[in-house]
Amino acid sequence: MIKYKQAKLKNGLTILVNRDKASKLAAVNILYMVGARNEAPDKTGFAHLFEHLMFRGTESVPDFDMPIQMACGENNAFTNNDYTNFYITLPKENLSTALWLESDRMRNLNLSYEACETEKMVVIDEFKQRYLNQPYGDESMLLRGLCYKVHPYRWSTIGISPEHIERATLEDVHNFYNLHYRPSRAILSISADVDEDEMIRMATEYFADIEDCGGDIAPIPAEPEQLEPRRLEVEREVPATDITIAFHMGDRLSREFFLGDLCSDLLAGGESSRLVNHLIKERGLFSAVNAYITGSLDAGLFIVKGRLMPNTTEEEAETALWAELEEMKRGNISDYELEKVKNKFEANMLMGEINVMNKAMNLGFYAMTGRMELINEEANIYRSLTRCEVAEFAHKVFTVNNSSTLIYRAK
Repeated sequence: MIKYKQAKLKNGLTILVNRDKASKLAAVNILYMVGARNEAPDKTGFAHLFEHLMFRGTESVPDFDMPIQMACGENNAFTNNDYTNFYITLPKENLSTALWLESDRMRNLNLSYEACETEKMVVIDEFKQRYLNQPYGDESMLLRGLCYKVHPYRWSTIGISPEHIERATLEDVHNFYNLHYRPSRAILSISADVDEDEMIRMATEYFADIEDCGGDIAPIPAEPEQLEPRRLEVEREVPATDITIAFHMGDRLSREFFLGDLCSDLLAGGESSRLVNHLIKERGLFSAVNAYITGSLDAGLFIVKGRLMPNTTEEEAETALWAELEEMKRGNISDYELEKVKNKFEANMLMGEINVMNKAMNLGFYAMTGRMELINEEANIYRSLTRCEVAEFAHKVFTVNNSSTLIYRAK
């Protein structure tokens, strides 16, 4: 169980602290509630661009990494469709260094023309190298565009096109920063062997004077229910054909999320899973298979996919994937399978409670969901899932009219 104390400053900043008496390190995590879902359709990739820009330094600290290295620390960040996360680990004695740096770049970031143009070029090159010039690079982009027609999940974190970042003006960049990188859009979480009240006092000292301004956040449009099957077939210069089938499912706070997570592990959670045993080892239809959920805040996707062996036909492969989903609908799940997957979830959660950085990240994430209690309740939710519920989930979700199939064909 992760114990924590919570506070909220007048400027809207949420603070969560956890005392970890077993660690000599302090973990400082700051989550900004801005991801690709908060971008305009004609200005995508901005959240990812800001992941880069946030390391450009400020007038007070021209080189963000240098003070962290001098404090014997490490730092990094990541962006997804729902939020952007920055984190620092360093000796607990240097906790104030991390708080000083994060508070400084929350409102004083270097957004000069030169800094923005430099990072724009970095992001554009990354887009081309990882998504346009890489085998299977645009596969996930195509799938998103097939599955979502209204919701901003229809584009990935990198954006729709590098042209959106290329034509971004300095005013665009400043507007995005002012709107999203402010106290009321941030969650600061700390885990360290420091008194909880002292950590809150320190955070308050560094962040309380930051003004919250920037305007209202635009609402996220809801994705309408899918009522008929969708299909996209493309040809690319890749070594083997991929078949991916995606289904809409519930959001991160729904019971469907946990059922989908459990179901995906039953299908593809390791070398002894169903897809691996049946479709690779026994039948030799695929060279690789997978099943997973997107885990997004809003209604997400359940995805099952496979990479075909040279002698496997597309029809044969697609039929085989659907057959495994039909087995889920029938509830043909052994007690052993169910228990093994549940034990795995519980072990992963327990391991996550050992590391200070994991604890700080989890505190921020669950605070963002608005269901803070889930940080200590999810293991029990997984434990409560039944075979019948998994079958009901499969019946509801794995339907032809709810399916989007991408054939990513090797030329």
